[in-house]
Amino acid sequence: MRLFVLSGMVLWVGATLLLSQLRWFARPPLVARLRPYTSGSSPGRVQSGPFSVESFRQVVGPLSFAVGERLARLFGVSEELAVRLERIHSPLDVTAFRVRQVGWSVVGIGVAALASFSLRLPGPLVVLALLGAPVLAFLVLEQKVASASARWQRRLFLELPVLSEQLAMLLSAGFSLGSALNRLAARGQGVCSRDLERVTRRMLQGLSELEALREWAAVARVDALDRLVPVLALDRGASDLGRLVSGEARAIRKDVQRQLVETMERREQKVWIPVTVATLVPGVIFLCIPFIEALRMFSGS
Repeated sequence: MRLFVLSGMVLWVGATLLLSQLRWFARPPLVARLRPYTSGSSPGRVQSGPFSVESFRQVVGPLSFAVGERLARLFGVSEELAVRLERIHSPLDVTAFRVRQVGWSVVGIGVAALASFSLRLPGPLVVLALLGAPVLAFLVLEQKVASASARWQRRLFLELPVLSEQLAMLLSAGFSLGSALNRLAARGQGVCSRDLERVTRRMLQGLSELEALREWAAVARVDALDRLVPVLALDRGASDLGRLVSGEARAIRKDVQRQLVETMERREQKVWIPVTVATLVPGVIFLCIPFIEALRMFSGS
C-alpha cells in the first residue's frame, strides 16, 4: 500500500509538471500574455504557475548550482563552467546545466535502486551502487562539457593560422579592423567564424574592436590568440598592421607544425611499446628456464 501511494504521488507530480507545459491545460493569464509586448519587460519566459516546470527550476536551480559547484571542485575541476559553456556556444546557462546534472544523478539513483532490488545485491554493494551511480552520472556530463571545450580550443588553434592570414590580406587591402572582422564572420566557416560572430555582436552592443577581441581571448584561452590580440591592438598606431598580422600568422603556423611533429613522434614511440613487450617476454622466459634449473641443481646437491 505504501509503495502504491508513493508511486501515485510521483505520477501526480510528473503529470502536473508535464501538463503545465501544454497551453490547453495551463493557459497563461492575459497579463502574462501581454507582458512581452510592453516596454521594459524581459524577453525571457514567464512563470506560468506554482506547479510549472519554470517554477520548479527556480526552486531547484540554486540548490543544484551550489551542489554542482562543490562536487566539481571536489573532483579537481578548476575552470569555471560558465566560461566553458560560453566557449562552446552552449544554449544552456550554468544553472540549467547544473539542474540537468542533478536530474541525471537522481535518475542514476533510481536505476541503481531498481537494479539492486531486482538483483538482490548484498548491503555493501547496494550502498556502493547508490553512491556511485549519481556521481558517475554527474561526472559523465561534466566530462562531456570538458571534452567539448578541449575540442573547441583545438579546432580554434588549428584554424587560427588561416584566419590570421585572411585578416592580414584584408588589412593590407585597405579594410579597417572592424570591417575585416565582419567580413570574416559573415563568410567564414568553422569555430573561428562562430567566435567572430560573437565578437561582431559585442561590437554592435557598444564595445570597441580591442575590447571585443580581448573578451574573445579571455573566453577561448588559447595561447596563439593571446599573442594575436596584442598585435591587433596596434591598429591605430601602426601603418603596416597587415605585415605584422602576417608575421604572427607564420608564427602560429609554426606552432601548429611543431605540435604536429610532437604528436607524430609520440605516436611513433607508442608503436614500439607492443614490439618491446613482445620481444622481452620470450626473452625473460628463456632466461628463467636455465636460472630455475640451476637453482634446482644447487638445492638437490
